[in-house]
Amino acid sequence: MENFEKQILENQTAWGKLSEDHYQTFKKLLSDPKTKLNPIVEEELGDIDGKRILHLQCNTGADSILMARKGAIVTGVDFVEDNVHFAKQLAKDFNIDNIQFVNSDVLKLIGKIDQLFDLIVTFDGVIGWLPDLHQWGKVIHHYLDKGGMFYLHDSHPFIMVFDEDGLDQGNLMVRYPYFSKEPDNDPFIGGYACEPKEAVNHYWNHTMDEIVMVLLNQGLKLSYIKEHEKCVVGMGGDTVDNDGLSFYKKHLGKLPMALSVKAIKE
Repeated sequence: MENFEKQILENQTAWGKLSEDHYQTFKKLLSDPKTKLNPIVEEELGDIDGKRILHLQCNTGADSILMARKGAIVTGVDFVEDNVHFAKQLAKDFNIDNIQFVNSDVLKLIGKIDQLFDLIVTFDGVIGWLPDLHQWGKVIHHYLDKGGMFYLHDSHPFIMVFDEDGLDQGNLMVRYPYFSKEPDNDPFIGGYACEPKEAVNHYWNHTMDEIVMVLLNQGLKLSYIKEHEKCVVGMGGDTVDNDGLSFYKKHLGKLPMALSVKAIKE
């Protein structure tokens, strides 16, 4: 756990270097009333009007605000202080008052929020920043109200094993061990919402069975699982379709790009 603490701290520092740039990028996007969530997430979440939502790993709050615009009462959580600062600023910029933001490591969230939620969500390139999904599962169970639903949408674990440059060239070269418990260490961070910055960071791949079993072991009932051949821009791919979803042109229909899971607390 001592290694995790050091690595999480380095991740906090790295993500903090992106906070203001992300704020500027998302402010421009949110200024367009046509801006929506990831199309897959938009469809799978459905009607969230009036739902009490806990948004884990919310970054600078753009997606939290988009959910609030759909009528949800949203609490966003992120472990980077500057992310929370700029998330609050974004909410202020767009006069969103059915939202709040909490600065916390998701794995240490229990006790920092004193309410339960109808829906807990996390999506678009997030769980790999968590070293311990068992504690993550405990947090989800703790904050879900009876009958509430947890929703995950993220990179498919299988696509994460391949070398990114190879995928761009149409080649499948295994670079990252699927079953490894060690993180991938990278000297740069960012690139999907701003220019990459030099900052050491650590990313953990989690297997399909690990993700599912963590939820089942908490007593949640799996109600939906879907593998997608496309993903949101920023999670991989070299081609973007008319819906704004990304994929590798030479591998379309051959590789799973994203994974969605829903689980219910009975």
